[in-house]
Amino acid sequence: MAKNGIFPYLQLTRPANVITAIADIWAGFAIAGAWDYMATNWIYGDQQFWQNLLWLSLSTIGLYAGGVAFNDIADAELDAIERPERPIPSGRASKSKATVMSLGLLIFGVLAAAQVNFTAAIIAASVAVLAVAYDYWGKHQRILGPINMGLCRSGNLLLGISVAPEVVEKIWPIALIPLVYVAAITMISRGEVHGKNRKILFAGGLMYASIFVVIFGLAYLESPGYLQVLPFLALLGYMLFPPLMKAIRTQEPKFIGKSVKAAVIALIIVNASIATAFSGWPIGIIVLLLLPLSLWLAKKFAVT
Repeated sequence: MAKNGIFPYLQLTRPANVITAIADIWAGFAIAGAWDYMATNWIYGDQQFWQNLLWLSLSTIGLYAGGVAFNDIADAELDAIERPERPIPSGRASKSKATVMSLGLLIFGVLAAAQVNFTAAIIAASVAVLAVAYDYWGKHQRILGPINMGLCRSGNLLLGISVAPEVVEKIWPIALIPLVYVAAITMISRGEVHGKNRKILFAGGLMYASIFVVIFGLAYLESPGYLQVLPFLALLGYMLFPPLMKAIRTQEPKFIGKSVKAAVIALIIVNASIATAFSGWPIGIIVLLLLPLSLWLAKKFAVT
């Protein structure tokens, strides 16, 4: 990885975003009941739990990093015009070496998932295909593009739940939460370069709002202590809506970009809220501990 070293290639993988993908896995474990099982069977289930958590966390690192790196590879010619400072158009990263890296990361993601079970491997392979499909096709589709991107995130949450394959079969519709949320981010992000998309910004805000209703509803159904999810949802609202309101008022690309960045990082809070709904606030806090790391990395590496 040549004269510029490894840093430009790390930039391609969006490290801050990768941390949000790990949060998907940890929330998936909560949905599957794995955190609760570990807490009640810590003598017998401890080692297997940590092995599965490690393998699926490594899997999502490979899948997400490989997928977003392929995004820059696919956009290299356009970025040379609109974002020449990015690693590939600036010449700091080689397109051919980035391709090898990205493909290797995706393969690693699938192989890591296969260490847990066959269901996890199939879901990981599906996420890899969906990610590459978005990079080269989906992003150019006005309606199917956001859905395609949302499905990548849905698959990632299901990857966490796949630690208990029988639960995936019963509760797979929960994957609509990240689908709607990420579809909203994808819609809003289309104004990062040119701005002027107030209707889309409003639509994205309504989609965000629907996530609050669904998560609170899940908490109400899953736990007698459902009110404990409210502080997490309040934090999510604080992270999402102030930058979105500023973007709606100004319609300027830089504020739309800040809104998108906040929403991407806030995926950790979405996952912490889901984890709280299914396994209680201590697990929600564990997931939320990923937030400071993601915020720190966001200062070092681009999020969008």
